[in-house]
Parts: sequence; structure tokens; C-alpha cells
Amino acid sequence: MTNSISTIEDLIRTKNPFAGNTIVRPLQIWGKSFPDVSSINAHASSAVLEAVAQVRRGERQTVGITITADKGLGKSHIISRIRHRLQADGDAVLVYMSKYDNLSQINTKLLQSIVSSLRAFGSQGVMQWQELAAALINVANNWNYTAKQYIDKFPSWWEKYSNKTVDKLTNLVLAVKSGINNPYILKAILWTLSEAHKMYAIHWLSGYDLTVEQSQEMGLPNYNKESQESEALNAVRQIIYLTSDYKVPVICFDELDRLEVDENGFTTAQVIASLAKDLYNNLESGVLLLAMYPKTWRDQVKSLPQAEAIIDRLVSERADRKPINLNYLNSDDVVALVSQWLQDFYQENQQTPPHPLYPFDDNQLREFGQQKPTVRAVLNWCADNFELDDHSYVKSAFENELTNVETAMESWLEDQSEIADALWLGFNNLIGETVEQVTIEAITKVDIKKQYKVYIDFKVIGKQEGKDVKIGLAVIQKSGGIDIAAALQRLIDYDKFDLTRGCLVRSKPIRPTAMLARERVIKLLKEQGGEWVLLQSQDIKPLLAISFVHKNRENYDVNEEQIFKFIKKKQLACNNPLIREILSDPSGQEPENLFDEDMPISIPQSVPYSAQST
Repeated sequence: MTNSISTIEDLIRTKNPFAGNTIVRPLQIWGKSFPDVSSINAHASSAVLEAVAQVRRGERQTVGITITADKGLGKSHIISRIRHRLQADGDAVLVYMSKYDNLSQINTKLLQSIVSSLRAFGSQGVMQWQELAAALINVANNWNYTAKQYIDKFPSWWEKYSNKTVDKLTNLVLAVKSGINNPYILKAILWTLSEAHKMYAIHWLSGYDLTVEQSQEMGLPNYNKESQESEALNAVRQIIYLTSDYKVPVICFDELDRLEVDENGFTTAQVIASLAKDLYNNLESGVLLLAMYPKTWRDQVKSLPQAEAIIDRLVSERADRKPINLNYLNSDDVVALVSQWLQDFYQENQQTPPHPLYPFDDNQLREFGQQKPTVRAVLNWCADNFELDDHSYVKSAFENELTNVETAMESWLEDQSEIADALWLGFNNLIGETVEQVTIEAITKVDIKKQYKVYIDFKVIGKQEGKDVKIGLAVIQKSGGIDIAAALQRLIDYDKFDLTRGCLVRSKPIRPTAMLARERVIKLLKEQGGEWVLLQSQDIKPLLAISFVHKNRENYDVNEEQIFKFIKKKQLACNNPLIREILSDPSGQEPENLFDEDMPISIPQSVPYSAQST
């Protein structure tokens, strides 16, 4: 693959390998996983892999292992590591379950998880169902063909024997498998070798009915819905029995820390713990693996009736009868984790960084490691801090514009359009966020006939306690009473401009002689529930500076996404007093500390803003 990214700087500015990749999802259990550092919490994965080896060697029959760890410590990372090791070795098969949406049908859900898990490709590059089918035929005929060879051969068998093909194969296997009490499960497994029928077979194995025609062709009867739960448990045992002759089944229950309860009041963890105990008692061989929070183990599992019997089976590998606990990361772990992620990232994009940890450095990561973070915390931190070059570019541009704004602050405070643009940018950065109990949904211009001057700069649209909020905002710094009166006329006409609140942003008083403007501002504040927000230099200064960066982004060689990230990271919008005051509930009063328009504007910088301090 030819990489179009020519430099490390361009790559870092374009891609962030950590963003959105802090949580292991089921697809990553089965497919391409996150970069893994095998030394991190190796004691947990090694215990599971050693248990698999013991079962495979016949030293143990069934082993139960429970892993406990606080949120974000990497339980699912460990499971992903185990799955990929098992796939590479080819001696075991992982069954993974993490959805428990109907605890009253837990057997059916387990069956579906098993069927779904065995759809994943195994070590031979085909579905594990097909590997199992090939193994069954090989034993029955004393052959040694691969699943791929059987799949390729199936069309010619079908042409010769039609649907009797699978009947013949089923009878051959039944002759050497006396422990099978449901031949239809065996038949469905063998049907997976047919490319034309494999999905119907998997559908049926999951507990779903086939059409009458498909059922007749494949010789698979539909289920009795009244006894489906008990049939599902029997199917689980049969499938694991057939699998365990060839590979060690590792049945993993993840994501057990849920609040749902069944009809008897038992939680997800309690239901699964009881199910795992029953599986332990009835399986001929295998490894049971559960992952949960320490609190879930302590407060839920250990409080169960027959807790002693359950605990004996769920931690059967350990003499101390305690789960395996995952450790928080140390400085060496943090460096190793980040190094592995970056190594994969740069190799994938065919780049050679200045050093393996670039754009981070060893001391920076080791200092973070002293906090004993979780895996998730490290990845989140890396996602937030990866674009250091972008951050420095925007920060440098921001500081430059901040200096320019401070130099001519009195002039900028009179520029209504620049102030409105700065506020527009700030509010746009808050879309989707909740500030002062207002969830901001959109920022829009006011729809008004062309022949009229707008005056209302924009509307902030959102929700507050379930009610619509539509704030019309007008920045008016001009002295003329006519302009102020015209702007206020629009701010109080809620029906015409579809507003729930009008907001005047202004730093100076309205003269008593501007009678119409005075009349309308009183109406806005006293009758309309609107607001007059005091414009102060210390509040608008950072917003003006970042707005100028945004307008000159091409010259600064930064893009809008980088600027928005900088605004969020530095909280320039969400913590800005002016923005928060606009969104807060109106006081109904004219602001204090207004500045006489006849006097030179010199506003004390009581809360000086410094880019360095953020």
C-alpha cells in the first residue's frame, strides 16, 4: 500500500491512533485487536492459558477462573489477548458472551453466543464450525482432510447424493459418537460445510426456525417454543461436548457489572455465576472465565445462596479461593503500552518517527505512570494529547492574536461585528453540550427580509429542562439611540423572530434621552423575561483572539478541527463568563458597572486571562 502522507507532521495532524480506541469492543475480541503489551497483567492471561494447557494435557477436567478489576483496567484487553493466542495455537476455542438483555432466557442467549463465537475464523482460515465439522468426519472415517478440502468437495457430493449427503455423513459420525443425544445438532454442524446451506444451519443452531421448505431440505425440525429454554441448555452441552473432543472450550462471560435483574431479583452477575456453576458440574472438559468489578464479586456473587459452592468452582484454579485481580499500570507499563501503539501506528502508515515515543517523551509518560493509571486512562490521555504539534501551532497563533487584541482592546470593544463573530464561534463549539442547564442544539441566523437590517446577530437554540430555548442575541455597542431602539424592537418581538428570550450584549448604559430605547429595554427585562448581559473586556478577549486565529487559519497553517479541539481543551467557550451569563436565567435587571459612553473606555482587568495559565 502506498502511503500518501509524506511527513510525520502531516500524519500526526491527520490521524490520531488513540482517538475512539479506548474501549475494546466485541469485534476486536474476534478480529483485529488493539496493540497488546503481553507483559501488562501477564499473570492473568498466563493463568488462563496454563489452565487451557492443563485441560488439553488431561491434567484437569474443568477449570473456573474469575478476573476482577476496576473499570478501565483492561479486563477486555486481557480477553482479547487470550482469544488471539488461542486462535494462533489452534488448540482451543473461545466462546464469548457480553450481552444479557433477557436474563429469563439466559440459556437461549448463551446458545446464541456460542453459535456466534464459533462463526469466527479459527486457525485454518475458515469458520470454527467448519473446522469442527471436518474434525468429526475425520474421526468417523479415519481421514485427515482440512475443512477447506471438505468445503471444496461438498458441491460434487451434493451433485451425487443431493440432500442425502449430510444424512450419510451424520450416520458415519453417530456410529463413533455414542454421547450424542440430539443428532440434529450434529447434522446442522455438518451442513456448515455447504456454502449454500451454512447460514441456514447457523440460524437453526441459534434456536431460530427455518422455513418449511428449508427445514425439509436440510432435515432439521423446528423448535418447540414452550420448551426452548431447556432445549437451549441441552444444545449448549451437546455443542461443547462435540467441541471438547478436538479443542478445549474456553467459555468467557464479560461485562457482568450490570444493574438488570431477573424475575427472581437476581442480578446479571448472580445469574451468570449460577449458570457457570451448572456448566462446571456438567461439562466433560473446558475452562470457564468470568470478568467483573471487585465490588460485583464482593457484593453480588459472594452473597448468593450456595455461595461457597459457586466460589469453589469460579476460582477453582486458586488455592486462596480469590479471583485474579488486575493491577494498575506503573511507569514502565505506560511507556511500553504507548510505545507499542505508536509502533503499530507508524508501521501501518510507513513512517519512521524521530524516536519511538514521538510525539510524547519518556519523562512525560513516566510522570503520568506515577499516578498508577488504568489502561483506559492512559489511552484517553494519549488521545487528548497526541496532536502536540497541532496544539502548539494553535497555541502559538492564539498567543499572537491575544497580544494583538490586548494592544487595541478599547478599539475591539467597539467592533460589534467582531464581537458577534467571536461569540458565534464560541457557541458553535458548544453544540451538543450543556452549559448553565441549557443543552445547545444549534446556532442559526435570523430569517428576516433583506430590506431590513438584521440587528439580531444569531439565535442560540437548545433545551432547558425539556423546554425549547431560543435566545436571540444582539451585540450593540453603538451610541445612537436609533440603532439601540431598532435592535431592541427585534429582541422583544418574540413571535416574529421565533424567540423565547432576547439578549442584549452591551458594555455602556442607554442614555435617559433615548426614550424609545429605554422604553424597549425595560420591556425586554421586565415583561419579556429577556436579559442585558454586560460586555467586559476580560470575557471577550480570549474569544476575540481565537476568532482571529479561526479567520486567519490558512495563514497560520491550522484547520478548523484543530482550533475547535483547542477551544474545548482550554475551555475557552464552556467556562467563558460572558457565554455562561448569556445562557443563565435572566436577572431582569440592568447590569451594574456599566461604563459611561462619554468617558474613555478603560475596563479593569480583574480576572486577567493568560494562555500560559491554561
